[in-house]
Amino acid sequence: MMFEPEIETLDWGLQRQHDDAAYRDQLAYLLANSRFYRDKLSAAGFDGPAEIGGLDDITSLPFTEKDELRATRSEADPIGTHLAAPMESVARIYSTSGTTGVPSYIPLTAADLDRWARISARTYGASGIAAPERIVSTYNAGPFVAGAALDGFNRLGLCQIPVGMGNTERLMAAVQRLAPQALACTPSYALHLAEWASERGIDLPASTVRRILVAGEPGGGEPAMRHLLEEGWGALVTEAMGIGDIAASLWGECEAQAGMHFSGRGFIHVELIDPATGDPVPMEDGAQGELVYTHLVHEAAPLLRFRSRDHVEVHTSPCRCGRTAPRVRCIGRTDDMLIVRGVNLFPTAVREVVNEFAPSVSGVISIRPGHRSVNQQPPLKVLVELAEGTEGGDALAQRIRQRIRDKLVVTTDIHPVPWGSLPRSEYKSKLIDYSEAADRQE
Repeated sequence: MMFEPEIETLDWGLQRQHDDAAYRDQLAYLLANSRFYRDKLSAAGFDGPAEIGGLDDITSLPFTEKDELRATRSEADPIGTHLAAPMESVARIYSTSGTTGVPSYIPLTAADLDRWARISARTYGASGIAAPERIVSTYNAGPFVAGAALDGFNRLGLCQIPVGMGNTERLMAAVQRLAPQALACTPSYALHLAEWASERGIDLPASTVRRILVAGEPGGGEPAMRHLLEEGWGALVTEAMGIGDIAASLWGECEAQAGMHFSGRGFIHVELIDPATGDPVPMEDGAQGELVYTHLVHEAAPLLRFRSRDHVEVHTSPCRCGRTAPRVRCIGRTDDMLIVRGVNLFPTAVREVVNEFAPSVSGVISIRPGHRSVNQQPPLKVLVELAEGTEGGDALAQRIRQRIRDKLVVTTDIHPVPWGSLPRSEYKSKLIDYSEAADRQE
């Protein structure tokens, strides 16, 4: 279904014309209300909206990095100096996981929340789910922004069965007793649930679940991973993607399964850049690069040219669903990327190759770098979990090693490990484990 068909089918070129006017208004708002951007743009030589121009000139502006925002936080400014609305008007505050020790806060006004809910409804509506279907979700209402997807489910008129993270038995009981038509979770957790059910003799393909809506990490678009999930559940898998600082949901895949459609149109501008140089990359069919976002209509903490670190491949060919926005498939995150003797390597790409060897493998891997650095020397150690009942694995390891070499141009040291020996995740899976890495930095 389309939540807002008049918007989702609008000509993409015409969309840019509408967005240009919104962008100019947003710039004026930023300069009037955001200390962070007044200082940042002034330092870059831009003192007023007229000098900055419109969307055609946006690539002349500096990027915004997460570390910049983090650096402006203080006791007096716990959110940061990019806060552009009075705290009295803030209706909700989410936070990040705080991997650096202190969480980052993401404030939203009531109007911001309304826009996020509309974007989420477009995102998840693309999957084909519609009222009055029931959906089981593992997204907690807080503290992370994934909980904002629940507002989108409300807009779609769905009957929600919110279970949250860490409740596998409760979730499976809901699947068996409440007959939901859909499940929303991360792809790694959906795989874990399929294994959990198989161990207990539960026939998931016989359940009422016919749609798996995955988000939160790359993987749902990998052909081999998608096959494992669809076979394990007997359901159609579509994926969604967002980024907390911009919007909980931004891209949603339709039933054609040909990539995720951009669903933030009208509220957010998206660019593609070369992650190494920062140069713009045309949003053309087959193009690859990093996504960069700019709020067009946002009140609490609008961001300008925010680097997502999500590395994607773009698809612009017509989609049978009628949506006109570009589509993407996420290849991985540039901040998770390793460089092995000059070759850029995304952990998800390794998993995708390994999963070509199903049903001999479980789909779970763990990359063990030799030291704590982006740059690694070959061979790169990779633990590959065998499927249940599979033994040995030396010949399989050699085949996987050769396939990775042929496809990714990287030499690996493949270590088959018994089924069930690698950890599962109820949220996001960690494909890189530095527990064996030397302390030296490079």
